[in-house]
Amino acid sequence: MQQAKIEFCEIREEIIIMTKLIKAVRPYIHPEYLNFKQHPYEVWKKLGGEVAQAHYPWRCLHGLAYRYELPTLWKSNKEARLRFVEPVSISFDTFPDYARYEIIPMIWDLWPKYYDKMFTWFKKHDVKTVIISSRTATDYIQGKFPDMNIMYCPEAVDTTLYGEGKQLQDRNIDILEFGRSNEKIIRVQEFENSKVQGKEIVHVATKKDGKFLYTNEQLYEVMGNAKIVISLPRSMTDSEGTGGLETLTQRYWENMLSRSIMLGHAPKELIDIVGYNPVIEIEDYNPNNIQEQILNILAHIEDYQEMVDKNRKVALEKGDWTLRMKNVMEWLRSLGYEA
Repeated sequence: MQQAKIEFCEIREEIIIMTKLIKAVRPYIHPEYLNFKQHPYEVWKKLGGEVAQAHYPWRCLHGLAYRYELPTLWKSNKEARLRFVEPVSISFDTFPDYARYEIIPMIWDLWPKYYDKMFTWFKKHDVKTVIISSRTATDYIQGKFPDMNIMYCPEAVDTTLYGEGKQLQDRNIDILEFGRSNEKIIRVQEFENSKVQGKEIVHVATKKDGKFLYTNEQLYEVMGNAKIVISLPRSMTDSEGTGGLETLTQRYWENMLSRSIMLGHAPKELIDIVGYNPVIEIEDYNPNNIQEQILNILAHIEDYQEMVDKNRKVALEKGDWTLRMKNVMEWLRSLGYEA
């Protein structure tokens, strides 16, 4: 199989197809949730990529759009649609373009439990070109669809949103946990009353009872004021939901940009991209040993300033969506599309 490299995105099996103009469609904006799929769309547009108007159904019809699809009567041979999708909502995320255009899905959260669903969808809609955020999923699907054009494109962020925060010794939050729960691996609550140099540990969690406690702007400020952030891949905190598939998520870039000490485990994808391990690996998952490791880091916090400074510098260079979407555009052009 012929292979080529474009930065961090791997080009698989190049198949020249009839030239089609690609237009990206804005992901649906959920009023209650931060939609991480908006950033790559905005960068595509900023880079001069063509866009098409979104035509999502009325709110009262969302349930139908999730469960059922429109019939395909005729598809354009001049245009394709780049859609930003998740398998759990693939029909809604591509509505109604799957019925009229070739769809090029850019896919997040493609866990093994969704493989069969996605394979059926690929075949039904004659999908020729796919972009996937997980290398493991990319490798697996390429084996199942050897004639499909597949790009591995790891997650990124809008790096302009994240300030460098305070120096570690001046930060007020000792341990930060945000997003999904780490309780299956680490129960910080069990030792948050411990003391370092006579002061009790300040522990902050950004989520309680399934609800976020901070706005985005407040979260950016909190991240820049945290010394240690518990950083574990979802494969460890939700092994059942992910099927054990380890992948890089945007949280690692956010922590690196905020100059927080990441304590936990680094996905291999992150190490491959940056060329080193930016995470302090947990040495022993015994609760007493984790506590000792955390207390030792906090007692020598100044020793880690050089490491977090380096992490931010590297994240600025390699973690921005602008770099990713430039690579996506170049790859699509190499396949014969007009991007």
